[in-house]
Amino acid sequence: MKDKLEDLRQMRAMAKMGGGPERVADQHARGKLTARERVDALLDRDSFQELGRLATHNISDFGMANKKFPGDGVITGFGKIDGRRVAVYAQDFTVLGGSFSEVQSHKVCKIMELAMASGVPVIGLLDSGGARIQEGVRSLAAYGELFVRNVMASGVVPQISVQMGPCAGGAVYSPALTDFIVMVRNTSFMFITGPDVIKAVTGEDVDLNTLGGADVHNTESGVAQFAAPDELSALRLVKELLSYLPQNNMEDPPRVTPYDDPARADESLDHLVPDDSSEPYDMRQVISSVFDRGSFLEIHAHWALNALVGLARLDGFPVGVVANQPMFLAGVLDIQSSDKIARFVRFCDAFNLPLLTFVDCPGYLPGIEQEYGGIIRHGAKIIYSYCEATVPKICIVVRKAIGGAYIALSSKQMRTDLAYAWPTAEIAVMGPDGAVNVLYRQELAKAADPKAERERLVQAYRDKFHNPYTAADMGQIDEVIEPRSTRLRLVMALEILRSKVGSNPAKKHGLMPV
Repeated sequence: MKDKLEDLRQMRAMAKMGGGPERVADQHARGKLTARERVDALLDRDSFQELGRLATHNISDFGMANKKFPGDGVITGFGKIDGRRVAVYAQDFTVLGGSFSEVQSHKVCKIMELAMASGVPVIGLLDSGGARIQEGVRSLAAYGELFVRNVMASGVVPQISVQMGPCAGGAVYSPALTDFIVMVRNTSFMFITGPDVIKAVTGEDVDLNTLGGADVHNTESGVAQFAAPDELSALRLVKELLSYLPQNNMEDPPRVTPYDDPARADESLDHLVPDDSSEPYDMRQVISSVFDRGSFLEIHAHWALNALVGLARLDGFPVGVVANQPMFLAGVLDIQSSDKIARFVRFCDAFNLPLLTFVDCPGYLPGIEQEYGGIIRHGAKIIYSYCEATVPKICIVVRKAIGGAYIALSSKQMRTDLAYAWPTAEIAVMGPDGAVNVLYRQELAKAADPKAERERLVQAYRDKFHNPYTAADMGQIDEVIEPRSTRLRLVMALEILRSKVGSNPAKKHGLMPV
């Protein structure tokens, strides 16, 4: 028995060494932690329960017979973050480049199945050279098994991917199927084909960062939601993100002990919106004033800047926040911002986060590029997501809510529970200049002074329609409120709506425009 215990201890010790001291030193030289160091930094101390530590591949050809490592290049198990249970898998680049294998798939799929059954989030720490070539179609099938688990877990438990190294080819689709991707600048990359293949096929010269670095996917493609300067920052970000989320779709998000007066009024909000409706202001000022101080965690902060989405707390309760940003493109809706908003709304609905929408939008962005790019299809995603959502929904029209943007952005017709407006709200079918062109074309052509007549008609249209009172009179706005009272009104409204029970017709699934 003593010898057998010693054998077990030696095998466990081998597993902890990864690919060996040289490989570990090389990993550190690249500015990267090892897989076990990452797991230790992420989880509460002494909380990790490892599974599959001694699993190895059974490939004997291509020189693989002598390249067996306990764990086969991935660490899997369960632990706790701030006392809450999570499932974790961490690819070990020091072992065969972290290449994804049949054994890796079995291990990761196993903990994902257990996570779904137990109702705990799944966190993947990714650092892999891709499919293990020596296993041929087995490694491809391994990805297929993983994709199925990603899809089955979607909307059941939160899934977070932390990209801490390379990710190429078919490997990129697993993180793309998860809820959030966190990338580390300068050490993580995601692309379908690498620079060498692109050079051979198209003749383009491109480096790793320019092709698929953290900044590219956080600013250009929108594939990733977060970028961190280093690995420890990325792991801290994961912990912060999880603090807003429930363990699964059957739980409510966790409340923290309130630290901000729910009745706090910010008089600066009464003067924030400029008198000139074409003048921008920063919607982040509204968000920072209304929600618990310092609680706004912005998502996709560097992509589709004309829209803001993120998680915040209101009297300690987590909520989802959607807002237009007048500082960029006047807060207009375009293809990218439509995708950004729709995806976030559906996430919040899946995980029981109330949705608060702050509207200042002149409409959908016109133009050939947008039409050819499918703005109709992309814009419909917002409508679909809000209509589908059954969580508590509150809309606050801060300034412009024009045309289709008024309807799409959580209007009463989108099954929104409460709709408020500030006195600065402008709710109309279209802007006054466009409306006058349509309604009074003939009168303007006959006018003795067309310019003066146009100005008169524009002002008359603005006085009649570009205010919240006509909409309130028709019941489309529940109440016009003072900006300074927004926080208290939302706290009181959510106190009532928190027990709301909503439902959709029974069906296999809808056909969202994608």
